[in-house]
Amino acid sequence: MIEDLESPDDGDRWYAVWTRSRQEKAVSSTLSGLGIRHYLPLKPELRIWSDRKQKIEVPLFSGYVFVRVNLFGECRLQVLRVPGVVSFVGNKAGPLPIPYRQIEDIRTVLASGFKYSAQPCPKVGERVRVVRGALAGVEGTMVRTDSGSRLLVSIDMVRQSLAVSVSVEDIERVSLVTNSVLKDVQAVAMA
Repeated sequence: MIEDLESPDDGDRWYAVWTRSRQEKAVSSTLSGLGIRHYLPLKPELRIWSDRKQKIEVPLFSGYVFVRVNLFGECRLQVLRVPGVVSFVGNKAGPLPIPYRQIEDIRTVLASGFKYSAQPCPKVGERVRVVRGALAGVEGTMVRTDSGSRLLVSIDMVRQSLAVSVSVEDIERVSLVTNSVLKDVQAVAMA
């Protein structure tokens, strides 16, 4: 479910909201009713019971819904009052925004039809950008597996990623994530 993904110049920022267990869809529905822009990435999953099989949609990042709000407005309190919402994701200083590009990259991967899997965010790696094909412009971290190259597209704030297969010929290097940068990010996340 995606609500109103407009340009990043409107003053609102993306934030992750931590939800109670299995409350993501209920929170999303309530946010829709309140007119609060949000994004709940869903993935199809086959569930098998003793008497039937059914394909259902489950949250891609369990326990999180993304909201696009202005924290200095009334929306922050509205979000926190939604049944099932625990808190905004952040540190002692308060909620930390998620870069607009990370939300767009996740949306692009999900809309592409490529096979993907949710992965925990890597600690170190090389940042790359896809330059050709349906995923052109998507940035992530390149990892190598036994079966080939995979691009991890991440939402750093919730330490979750999607892994999608890409050809090495279709990517270009953006920059190397250094240990000092990683330590700074971890320090902010732990604070």
